[in-house]
Amino acid sequence: MRIEPPSPHKRRVLISAAAVVIIASLLFAAPSAERWANATISVPYDRIRTATVTRGDLVRDVSVQGRVVAAVSPTLYATDSGTITLHVEAGEEVVAGQVLATVESPDLASALQQAESSLEKRKMELERQRIESKQLALEKRKAADLADVALVAARREKRRADDAHERGVIPRIDYEKAQDELRNAELAHEHAVADATLFDERLAFELRASEFDVGRQALVVEDLRRQVGQLSISSPVDGIVGDLLVDQKAAVSRDMPVMAVVDLSRFEIDAQIPESYADDLAVGMQAEILIAGHAYSGHLVAVSPEIVGNQVASRIRFEGEMPARLRQNQRLTTRILLAEHPDVLQVQRGQFLDSGAGRIAYVVGEDRIATRRQIVMGARSLGAVEVLSGLEPGETIVISNLDPFRGAETVLLTN
Repeated sequence: MRIEPPSPHKRRVLISAAAVVIIASLLFAAPSAERWANATISVPYDRIRTATVTRGDLVRDVSVQGRVVAAVSPTLYATDSGTITLHVEAGEEVVAGQVLATVESPDLASALQQAESSLEKRKMELERQRIESKQLALEKRKAADLADVALVAARREKRRADDAHERGVIPRIDYEKAQDELRNAELAHEHAVADATLFDERLAFELRASEFDVGRQALVVEDLRRQVGQLSISSPVDGIVGDLLVDQKAAVSRDMPVMAVVDLSRFEIDAQIPESYADDLAVGMQAEILIAGHAYSGHLVAVSPEIVGNQVASRIRFEGEMPARLRQNQRLTTRILLAEHPDVLQVQRGQFLDSGAGRIAYVVGEDRIATRRQIVMGARSLGAVEVLSGLEPGETIVISNLDPFRGAETVLLTN
């Protein structure tokens, strides 16, 4: 059988077709090959974490560990020096107004007895002064009445002298004497009435002064009675007795702490917040308190004005009904909502923020080439961070530690 040699024309067609295919393949693969060639370092893909840039609402918050404390836990103090008698034990349930302890103060009791005795004495002196004032006022009125009688008699004698003078049967000197006696009687009556009136005013003034003295002493007695009444230390709230700070029948001084009463009907969260959030804290901020997997609403009710140990002390109060079975000093996780940024570009938080100082990100392409890019980050929350510039929605970036990339412009992510 004879084999025909291939046609020169057909060979040229096959060579041309193969050349076209090779050239097309080279043109298509050139960009990828160039990028692979430019990659100065390679990192296994399974050793990194990536996240996609998205747009949405970013809630800036901080999570802290808080301690459950009683919202009302007053400490009771001794109101005076003396010997204390305790009527309750630590842990005992009490009600508001119940007497918990009594201070025996002999000095205060003696001062009260002396003040009461002085008050009774002043009251008796006031009553005696009232009687004497009535007696003296009666004598003054008697003198005025007698002066009035003398005036009436002098007027009558004056009319008789006038009648006799008209008839000419009375000497002139006797007539003038009758006029003088009338004038004397008028003056005596006028002075007697004025003296009685002035004496009444003086007696009224002295009585008011004595009454003020009695009232002042009554206030002293009332104050001492109040102090004696405060020797009985009562519970201001319903609750249980906390620590007893003194022993039975111990000698106590004024304002010395005696015991604490804990109101278990209302709790708050005592939280220590890192110093870096101090400028953002404000009373009234919303909070979420996590208890056994359930979130309860609360709000910030107090923020300390000073920083101690790089932390800021704060108080968080439950809103609405409190959860059951809370215990004093129980540890709870609390999330404080600092601010809300609506419709912002954001990405999941990761170690790239620390290793890249928040200014560098590696954008992962479809060919698994990570390209370095300068970025600007904004507000941060527990789970996300705001992107101000440098990234676009839908881009994928490396959020794990960037130290293995060693600052390379492009990094090949291998299988």
